Amino acid sequence: MSGHNKWSTIKRKKGAADSKRSKIFSKIIKEITVAVKEGGEDPDSNPRLRLAISNAKGASMPKDTMQRAINKGKDKNSANFSETTYEGYLANGIAVFIECTTDNVQRTVSNVRSIFNKFSGNLGTNGSLSFLFDRKGIFSIPKGELNEEDFELEMIDAGAEDIVAEDDFFSVTTSMEDFGNMMKKLEELNIEPENAELQRIPHETITLEKESALKIMRVIELFEEDDDVQNVFHNMELTDEIMEEI
Repeated sequence: MSGHNKWSTIKRKKGAADSKRSKIFSKIIKEITVAVKEGGEDPDSNPRLRLAISNAKGASMPKDTMQRAINKGKDKNSANFSETTYEGYLANGIAVFIECTTDNVQRTVSNVRSIFNKFSGNLGTNGSLSFLFDRKGIFSIPKGELNEEDFELEMIDAGAEDIVAEDDFFSVTTSMEDFGNMMKKLEELNIEPENAELQRIPHETITLEKESALKIMRVIELFEEDDDVQNVFHNMELTDEIMEEI
C-alpha cells in the first residue's frame, strides 16, 4: 500500500499546477456528464453524480463549470461516452491498467496501442491483468480541525481498512463494497473529501532501479495526458528515491 499512498500524494501536488488542474477538470467534467446521462441530474438520487460533484468541489472547480457539465449530460444531442479499459505490460514486467471514457473507441485504442508499441510494451486482452489488482475505495480527506483519534474510530466504523496520515491529509482505504458506506458516513459527519474514487491497487509491487523507474513514469504520464484516459494504475513501487525525482 505504501507505493499507492505515495502516488496519491504526488497526484495532489501535481494537481496544484495549472497544467495539471486543466487535465483534472477535464476528467471530472467528463465524469459529471456521464453520470447525468446514466442517472439524471439530481445528485440526491444519483450517487455517481454526487461523487463527481464532491470531487469537483475538492478540486476547486467553479460552480458554473460544474453546471455546464450537468447541462451537457442532459443534452440528448451531446456525444455519448462509453467506458473501456486496457491492460498491458511495459518494460521490466510493469503491469498497467488504463481506464478510459471516450466517444470514439477506435481513436482511444489506437492511441493507447501506439504508446505501448513506441516504448516496447505489450497491450493485452481485457481481463488478462485483473488478478494483479484489487479495486479499493480511496479517500483523500483534509485534516483541518479533525480530532485524529475520533476521526479514525468513525472511519473504522464505516469500513476503513487502512488510514494513513499524509502531511495535511488522511488517506483512507476501503473495500469496493464499503465505498458507498464511507461516502454516507462522511456526509453524516459533514466532511467533504478532496477526492474519493475507486482505484486498482496492486497485490504486489516491483522495485526498479531509478533510471528504469523514471522511464516507466514518463510512459505512464504519456497515457495520462491522453484526453480519453481517466486513470492509469500500475504495480511499480515508488521508492523514496523515485519520489524525490518526480
